[in-house]
Amino acid sequence: MDAFLISTGLVSIAEIGDKTMLLAIVLAAAWRRPLPILLGILAATLGNHLFAAAAGAVLSHWMHGPWVRWVVGFAFLGFAAWALIPDRFDERPDTTEKTFSGVFWTTAAAFFVIEMGDKTQVATAMLAAQFQSVVAVVAGSTLGMMLVNGPAVFLGEAAARRLPLRWIRVAAALGFAATGVWVLATG
Repeated sequence: MDAFLISTGLVSIAEIGDKTMLLAIVLAAAWRRPLPILLGILAATLGNHLFAAAAGAVLSHWMHGPWVRWVVGFAFLGFAAWALIPDRFDERPDTTEKTFSGVFWTTAAAFFVIEMGDKTQVATAMLAAQFQSVVAVVAGSTLGMMLVNGPAVFLGEAAARRLPLRWIRVAAALGFAATGVWVLATG
């Protein structure tokens, strides 16, 4: 249960103000088709985070003993610094294809690609290495993504401008730093 709850909490906090949240807002504003956008985000997140968690699980099998703890702990301290760097996303998608299928596949492809190498994908890999529970971590990190990107689709750009993103980034950084310190201290 810890793997699920920690994954959900960390990913949801880190996702606020992230480029994928901004992409969700842009897609929602451009297409006004929330269901295929939400399903595309869900499909992309499941695929991306399953890949990341599997990689983290493989990493944990190669590295034994204190090495896993050190790698994971310092990775989360790095995520803390990374979370303080604002993402920029200012490209608008082509709005010509508005069918359910077109919106779904465009959203899924865009989210899958934009999430590659993102801090939430790498965090998912490190959480899977730490907890050695691919299913719980993927379920938690996917829920965390949907908790943030779902409302972003419905609330749109106007609500996102009112969020104190700087302080949310600080909260995400503190969450990552606390996790890193916890991992390093409980070895």
